[in-house]
Amino acid sequence: MGDSGEKIKSQHLRRNAYLYVRQSTLRQVMENTESTERQYGLRQRAIQLGWNQEQIVVIDSDLGQSGSSAVDREGFQYLVAEVGLGRAGIVMGLEVSRLARNSADWHRLLEMCALTETLILDEDGLYDPAHFNDRLLLGLKGTMSEAELHVLKARLQGGILNKARRGELIIALPMGFQYGPEGQVVLDPDRQIQESLRVFFETFRRTGSATATVKAFREQGLTFPHRVRGGLNNGEVAWKRLLHSRALWLLHNPRYAGAFFYGRTQQRRHPEGGIRYQKLPRQEWAAFLPGAHPGYISWEQFEENQRRLFENAQAYGSERKKSLPREGPALLQGIVICGRCGTRMTVRYHLIRDRLVPDYVCQRQGIEQAEPCCQSVPGAGLERAIGDLLIETVTPLTLEVSLAVEEELFRRRDEAEELRRKHVERLRYEADMARRRYMQVDPDNRLVADELEGEWNEKLKAHKEALEALKQDTKTRVLGSEERTRVLALAKDFPRLWNDPRTPNRERKRMIRLLLEDVTLNKGSEITAHVRFRGGTTQTLAWPLPPPIGELRKNPAYIVAEVDRLLDDYTQAQIAAILSHKGMHTVDGKPLTRMNIRYIQETYGLVSRYDRLRSRDMLTMAEMGERLNVAPLTVKCWNQAGFLTPHHYNDKNECLFEPPGDNAPVRAKHKGLVAALRQTRHSRKITPKHHEEVQCEA
Repeated sequence: MGDSGEKIKSQHLRRNAYLYVRQSTLRQVMENTESTERQYGLRQRAIQLGWNQEQIVVIDSDLGQSGSSAVDREGFQYLVAEVGLGRAGIVMGLEVSRLARNSADWHRLLEMCALTETLILDEDGLYDPAHFNDRLLLGLKGTMSEAELHVLKARLQGGILNKARRGELIIALPMGFQYGPEGQVVLDPDRQIQESLRVFFETFRRTGSATATVKAFREQGLTFPHRVRGGLNNGEVAWKRLLHSRALWLLHNPRYAGAFFYGRTQQRRHPEGGIRYQKLPRQEWAAFLPGAHPGYISWEQFEENQRRLFENAQAYGSERKKSLPREGPALLQGIVICGRCGTRMTVRYHLIRDRLVPDYVCQRQGIEQAEPCCQSVPGAGLERAIGDLLIETVTPLTLEVSLAVEEELFRRRDEAEELRRKHVERLRYEADMARRRYMQVDPDNRLVADELEGEWNEKLKAHKEALEALKQDTKTRVLGSEERTRVLALAKDFPRLWNDPRTPNRERKRMIRLLLEDVTLNKGSEITAHVRFRGGTTQTLAWPLPPPIGELRKNPAYIVAEVDRLLDDYTQAQIAAILSHKGMHTVDGKPLTRMNIRYIQETYGLVSRYDRLRSRDMLTMAEMGERLNVAPLTVKCWNQAGFLTPHHYNDKNECLFEPPGDNAPVRAKHKGLVAALRQTRHSRKITPKHHEEVQCEA
């Protein structure tokens, strides 16, 4: 501190003095008040060094934030921005660990302070990062601060692992469990929570599907308990709708089978500072103790649930799109994307005339919320359009252009690969330089040796990652002249091969995957398909929506017209026989029957044959008897004898009669009829009683 006056210049005093105050946790803020007061006390040091009270800026927005990373530390980011803009004359902190416990963040701040001629003050002294000695000392302090954090974490983690291996670690319990008075895990005393969990596992055992379980809860109006974590209602139970993700979490949690576990996931940090969790196999867990406490299901039932979930996931998992094409008729399976939400669509089948027809369905959100699916697109028209597009596209000219474009892409890929090779070479050189620097340092100077060793390890890691990335980028060779000729000749055989009914669906799927990258579907006023080819070319197809099922089930207009015409002269059964003889059939491809003709007549409002005959002045049996002044039974006998002109209006042998002519007297007609009846008495099987009635009438 003896040269403090020499380090502080007028240019420093013209700028502001920034005091950075931080505590690692909220508990430290509440309990370690003395440390916080000491940090605020550095304002007096700034005044003693020549800064005014108005020039001192206190940054304390990071109280309760860890210094292991600059991510989510708004105060530290604001401090770095002010230093970079040249507004800071001095940066004050009680110690280096208050500013950062990460070497990358600390050295970045030192670099910016050196460039902008900003001083750094801690409880031990005043430093100028532009001077080598001061910067070396600050770098060592930053390294020691980071190492201190690592040691603290290692000690804490070691104690946690020891307790976890004994099954005595107190951690947050899932819904349905509590800690007893002696620290043991017991079932939640709330009977409603217990019953909800038992109903959940019983429903899954019955349905065998997490989606079906969520749907059953929604249809029955059941809610599920959730423990509130954080906020004013921390620890309270909230009853909400059961979600699919929540159901899967419950089914995969071994706690509900009475098993204690720890270390099921592993943390990895992103380059941006975020944390990624990776699931580990069971044999790599830090602790796993089956039967450690009571559960809601047995361990055998838990294993059975895992097997069911694994089998269910085979049709929807991420590996599904990497599987080989199979024999199903859905030619675009695995490459169809929803145009509304962007998720991959699945396939459903239904029967039409004993033939499986696919539908492409977006049901990701529907599965999550147990609600109707996002959209469903009929696959028959889509696959016909895609087939026509491929036949039109795969021509010798287009293949020639595609091969030329592919060669250009290969050339560009070679150039990019060469750049990556140079990048790997540079990283290897930097790693060798870091190794040489480490080997030249005095082994007794552990402070410098640890820093150089860490730098060497980082260079080796960067070189290894770049080398692995280069190996994964497989290089595809350019086609030779003979292979080029074979590919161009394929264009002539493609239409024949595609349309050949003997070509299996699996082979068609393979051809589609060789040519297409994906197909994005959107159903609005019409169906739109955005087709993306392997080379990057896109094509948009559109076709009208298929008619509703009612329209598809409607009889053709020509059949309705033919039925309307034939009703003038024939009954329903006769019409069905006539139309079947002409090769007409129902919408299902079955022969026409009397009931089909009756349905057509009633559905389309056709005038019945009875009404048609009545409109032509045809008479009923009773009306004919009144007209001839005879009993209806006599009219029936005369009709059987063939003396009247009947017209059948149904298939029950019921008929109407043409009116009698007026060219002869009625009684003369009756006498002739009686004589004829006597001659045909035995052949017509008319009883004597009926004959006497006819004579009486005559």
